[in-house]
Amino acid sequence: MGGGARLMGALNQLVIGASIGAVLLLAALGLTFTFGQMGVINMAHGEFIMAGAYTAYVLQPLAGGQAVLAALPVAFVVAGLLGLVLERVLIRRFYGRPLDTLLLTFGVSLILQQLARDIFGAPNVQVRAPGWLTGGVDLGGLRIPYNRIFILVLAVGCVVGISWYLARLKQGRRMRAVMQNRQLAAVSGVATERVDQLTFFVGSGLAGLAGVALTLIGPVGPTLGSAYIVDAFLVVVAGGLGQLRGAVIAAFTLGVLNSFVEFWTANGASFAKVVVFAVVIGFLQVRPQGMFVLRSRALS
Repeated sequence: MGGGARLMGALNQLVIGASIGAVLLLAALGLTFTFGQMGVINMAHGEFIMAGAYTAYVLQPLAGGQAVLAALPVAFVVAGLLGLVLERVLIRRFYGRPLDTLLLTFGVSLILQQLARDIFGAPNVQVRAPGWLTGGVDLGGLRIPYNRIFILVLAVGCVVGISWYLARLKQGRRMRAVMQNRQLAAVSGVATERVDQLTFFVGSGLAGLAGVALTLIGPVGPTLGSAYIVDAFLVVVAGGLGQLRGAVIAAFTLGVLNSFVEFWTANGASFAKVVVFAVVIGFLQVRPQGMFVLRSRALS
C-alpha cells in the first residue's frame, strides 16, 4: 500500500472515528450531569436513548421523511419527562446510595425494554432519513456521509447549547453551584431539590436527542440503548465527573481510537471495544479522577 493510500485510509478512519465520537458524546452528555452532579448511576439512561429513537418512529407516519427533524424537540421532552418521573418517584429516595441506584435503575431499564417490546414488538424497526441526508461529500476520494455530518453538527450544537445554558442562565449557574458544593449551595438559598429535578430532565432529554440521531445509522429496537450505556459511562468517567470539556475530549478520543483499532486488526468491532475498555482502565489507574477535576468550595 502506497503512502497516498495509507494517508487516505487514515483520514477515512479519522472521519469514522469523529462520527463515533459524536454518537458517544450525545449518549454521554446527559450522564455527565446526572452522574456528575447527583452521583446517580442511572442504568436506565440507555432506555431514554431508546425512547428518543422510538419517538422518531412514532412521528414517521405524520412527518414522513422529515420525522428525524420533527422528533428532535419531541424526543427531548419525552425522554426528559421519563427521567423526571424516575427521579421524583424512585431515585429521590436513594440519594447518597449509588449502588442502590444502580440496582434500582437496572430494574427500571429491564421494565422499559419489556414495555417497548409490548408496544412496538420485538423486531427492529427503521426510521427513514430525510432525502437531503442521503449520499455524502466526496473530498478527493474521501467520502463523508451526510448523516454522519448531521450527527456531528447535532453533537456540537448540544455542547454549545449546554455551555451557554450553564454560563448564561440562572438555572445553569445554580446547577453549577450544586455540582461544586451541594451543602454550600443549599445554605446560600439554592433550592437543590428543584435543581435536581431540572438536571434530570435536561440530562434525560439529551439522551432522547441521542436516540433520534441513532436512527440515522441503524435500526431501532428495545435494546438499542443497552449497546451504548457502558461506553457512555466510560466517557463520563474518563473525562471527569461533571466535566463537559472532559466528556467532549474523551468521547472523540475513544471514538477515534475505536475506529483505528477496528481498522488495523482483523477481529472487528468486538476487539476494538475491548482495547478501548482496557485503555480507559489503564488511564484511570494513572488519573482516577479523570481528565479534569471538578473544583469545589468547602464550607470550612
